Amino acid sequence: MYAQWPFLFFLLFLQLISCCQCSVPADHQTPWLRYPCRLPNHSSYPFCNTSLPIEVRARSLVSLLTLDEKIQQLSNNASAIDRLGIPPYEWWSESLHGIASNGPGVSFNGTIKSATGFPQVLVAAASFNRTLWSAIASAIAVEAKAMHNYGQAGLTFWAPNINIFRDPRWGRGQETPGEDPMVVSAYAVAYVRAFQGQHNKADVRRRVLSESVDSDGLMLSACCKHYTAYDLEKWQQFTRYNFNAIVTNQDMADTYQVPFRSCIEEGRASCLMCSYNSVNGIPACANHGLLQKARKDWNFLGYITSDCDAVATIYEYQNFTKSPEDAVAAALRAGTDINCGTYMLRHMRSAIEKEKVSEGDVDEALVNLFSVQLRLGLFDGESRNRFGGLGPQDVCTAEHRKLALEAAKQGIVLLKNDENLLPLNKHRVSSLAVIGPMADSTDLGGGYTGVPCNPRSILDGLRDYVSDAKHAVGCRDTRCNSSAGFAEAVYVAKHVDYVIVVVGLNLTQETEDQDRYSLLLPGLQMALVTAIAEVSKKPLILVITGGGPVDVSFAAGHLRIGGILWIGYPGETGGEALAEIIFGRNNPGGRLPVTWYPESFVRVPMNDMNMRPDPSRNYPGRTHRFYTGDTVYGFGHGLSYTSFSYKLASSVPGKLQIKELSRRRSTLYDDLDYILIDEIRDCSLLKFEVQILVSNDGDVEGSEVVLLYTKMSKILRGSPRRQLIGFERVRVLPKRVVAASFNVDVCEHLSMADENGSRVMPLGDHILMSGNIEHIISIGF
Repeated sequence: MYAQWPFLFFLLFLQLISCCQCSVPADHQTPWLRYPCRLPNHSSYPFCNTSLPIEVRARSLVSLLTLDEKIQQLSNNASAIDRLGIPPYEWWSESLHGIASNGPGVSFNGTIKSATGFPQVLVAAASFNRTLWSAIASAIAVEAKAMHNYGQAGLTFWAPNINIFRDPRWGRGQETPGEDPMVVSAYAVAYVRAFQGQHNKADVRRRVLSESVDSDGLMLSACCKHYTAYDLEKWQQFTRYNFNAIVTNQDMADTYQVPFRSCIEEGRASCLMCSYNSVNGIPACANHGLLQKARKDWNFLGYITSDCDAVATIYEYQNFTKSPEDAVAAALRAGTDINCGTYMLRHMRSAIEKEKVSEGDVDEALVNLFSVQLRLGLFDGESRNRFGGLGPQDVCTAEHRKLALEAAKQGIVLLKNDENLLPLNKHRVSSLAVIGPMADSTDLGGGYTGVPCNPRSILDGLRDYVSDAKHAVGCRDTRCNSSAGFAEAVYVAKHVDYVIVVVGLNLTQETEDQDRYSLLLPGLQMALVTAIAEVSKKPLILVITGGGPVDVSFAAGHLRIGGILWIGYPGETGGEALAEIIFGRNNPGGRLPVTWYPESFVRVPMNDMNMRPDPSRNYPGRTHRFYTGDTVYGFGHGLSYTSFSYKLASSVPGKLQIKELSRRRSTLYDDLDYILIDEIRDCSLLKFEVQILVSNDGDVEGSEVVLLYTKMSKILRGSPRRQLIGFERVRVLPKRVVAASFNVDVCEHLSMADENGSRVMPLGDHILMSGNIEHIISIGF
């Protein structure tokens, strides 16, 4: 782990605390900050009594409302309750990788004109650095709170997106932490805890509703979305509005639900968003079993919002109900507390009058909503606003820009480096060509981006190192439908020392409501790269933008393409980060958080939700855990300018006996015995530490992402080919050794989901793997 990150994280925390006792300047008061409970307004009401438990306060407030007032709260744009001094509130603000302008709760038209644009989530995920993820979320929270204090954002933000990046064509895969449920879960926990301001708190989530707001007050509210099995926008006749995701119990248990459970149980998220799609025939926002599982089994304490107009789709797109009234009733009874949109506002009174739903059901939804607002201190005034002094001086700071730059550097992945072409020595590069439609663009943020503070292009970053850096677009845009610009690009490439070609994807190829149909570079981009490679004096350097995997097999094997870097959507500092890597100021250490498939994968139906392969129908499975086909680059792939070697340091057991800890054994299938995890009396006795010594065998300092996997020696039907159980990013000086430590929980890490979705532990040999290390653990009864 980077030594400087705990310190930087501490500095961010100090930045929060330094303003805790301040108040917002009077001239910046807005309706959002006219707290109803501030003296002498309505403080005599029980809902303003901060000594009462949160739930008591919330129920007291609900009891004061008329039915019309209650219904007016069931939209993201909640109406004011003037007689109680409660102002209107916009629930919908966005903060995926910086404050975004997508939601109506955020405005850049006030005092604060911009916010730090951090790398898109998939790029940050490629760092495999939990501490970095927390630091980013904490910095975004500072800027979000500052914007709220100046009336330019809410307190409830609908991020992170923690769906599994299941299919490489998905337009929103860029927004996620990748394809592995363990990595996605870790990201969710890190983001939510830091964003909500809970990273230094004890686990008090079970006491939230029985104590005052001080016991578990929220700085901000984060939202786990989109629950669940949502990863299709528009493919053939299927759209996210009408798609019915058919998911097996096995896949639900060990893939789709894993991040959401972690986000709630460990992250303590205060919001959950149900998705547009149906799950096994029932729309997610009307799926009582799905939503109540979060509340009852995972102890979710917060509010559940629909995705925008997802309540309307229950009737209008999915035809699940016979009327709009039935749709809003089904959503409310299932556990959806608030509708992003107006469908509940327009149809709830009629649904109540027709006795399809009761006013009591509305009351329960409002208790959940008001409870979160009370935890946020929304009604209680500046004296209870611990972060009231945050303002413009805390947005777009040098510290946040430095953090964004570090995040981009850690996330960029070096895919190919033939003959050690990289890094370049700037003293030996007198001229440089930077070619491609994205080379001079400052729009490097990807989806859910706001107004960045000081965006710079890739060309800008490279010119910091080589003043004579010539530019040619080659293609007019990323669609690259014409070769009209090729001649100019070829001419420029012929007359310089080195050539960097920037191609790939942007939001015209992949975005919300748009999936891809091909994994190849768009249009004539491949032809552009090949044409430049044929004339460049030295093997060219290929830079790939975009989130979704791209089939660059032609470049991986091309002798005139010496280096390939994936930068994704690196944010406003991406150009600087790339230049630092190309010219050796920073040693790349990012790893791919998603498998890169060949173009042949597009034959796989995108609507097939099965994770596991099925040879009988030529179905190869999905993600590194199950996929059996060829890859362009595998999950976890990433090169460095140095070399590392591993050695197992700790004493890892070779055998584990379960007999005394388990009530019984059963027969699974394939003649292999297993133990139900629920039958093990005490899983705490089945834990051990694995310590791996990482040696930097080269001459330059570098980061190494240590990935620890497990697999069974005998592959069973439905078992993962391998399972990631731990990751750690370590910084190692040349010729030095650093230890990466992992805590292995046998019940969790050496088990699998059976066909019923139950966790089982097969007996026999399990193999721990990391780098060139393999260690067998034999589990017996």
